[in-house]
Amino acid sequence: MGINKLISEKNIELSQSNNGTYKKVNTILISQPPPEDSKRSPYHAIEQKYGIKVDFRQFIHVEPVEAKEFRRQRVNFNDYSAVIFTSKNSIEHFFRMCEATRVKMPQDMKYFCLSEAVALYLQKFIVYRKRKVFFGKRTIQDMRDQLVKHRKKEKFLLPCSNLGSKDVVAFLKDNEFDFRETMLYKTVASDLSDLENITYDMLVFFSPLGIHSLYENFPDFIQKETRIAVFGKKTSKAVTDKKLTINIKAPIPEAPSMTMAIELYLQKSNKK
Repeated sequence: MGINKLISEKNIELSQSNNGTYKKVNTILISQPPPEDSKRSPYHAIEQKYGIKVDFRQFIHVEPVEAKEFRRQRVNFNDYSAVIFTSKNSIEHFFRMCEATRVKMPQDMKYFCLSEAVALYLQKFIVYRKRKVFFGKRTIQDMRDQLVKHRKKEKFLLPCSNLGSKDVVAFLKDNEFDFRETMLYKTVASDLSDLENITYDMLVFFSPLGIHSLYENFPDFIQKETRIAVFGKKTSKAVTDKKLTINIKAPIPEAPSMTMAIELYLQKSNKK
C-alpha cells in the first residue's frame, strides 16, 4: 500500500487543474517542519477559518559531513582568502568543520553572502563589524561587481551540500575565478514510513527534493484523487515529470504565497 494510504478515501470529482470544479478539503500535509510560532502562522488561520486540519512533516533534512569524510577531500581552509556562503546551512557547517578540524579563521578573511539574511547569520560565528562581509540581494549575479573586483586577489572557497551550487559554480567558472567547492553537509530524504497509515486530502511541496523524498520513501506512489499544491517552477517541473497532476500553484499574481493559493482553492472547495 505504502504512500497510497496518504491519499484520502474521499472521492474528488474534478480538480482545479482540470475544469475548475472543487470538492471539500479536510486535511492537508505540508512537507516542511512546523513554524516556530504555530499560533501566528497563516496556516493556523486557515485551520481556524475553514475548520480543517493542517499537519507539518519535514520531507528532507540536512546531515553533517563528518570530519573524517571531509579530510578525504584534502581541503585546507587556510589556503583560501575568501568564502562564498549560499545559505545559513553553509555557514553553520563551515564553522562546525572549522571547530572539528581546529582551524581558526583569520581576521582578514572575506565573506561573500548571497543575501543580507545570510550575511547577518554570520554574527553567530564572527565579530561582524571587524570582518569584511559582502552580500547581494538573492543570487550570485547580484554580487557580480563585488566578486569581480576581488577576482584576481582572492582564492575562493565554496562550502556546499551534496547537491552542489550549480548557479554559483557556473558563474565562477564563466568568470575564471580561482575557487574550490567543498561538501560540508548533505540534504537527504527523511524517513516517512510512519505516515503509511495516515490519509490526507492535499499534499503541499516547496522544492523538487520534496518530490524526490516522496518517491524515495514510497516508490509506488499513485496520486489518484489526492490534490497536490506546488511552489515554484522547479517544483512544478518535478511534479509533472512524475506524471502527477498539479491542483494548486504558487506564486501566481493573485496568490504570491502558498497559503494564499491554498486559501483561493479552499474558498471554492469548502464553501458552504
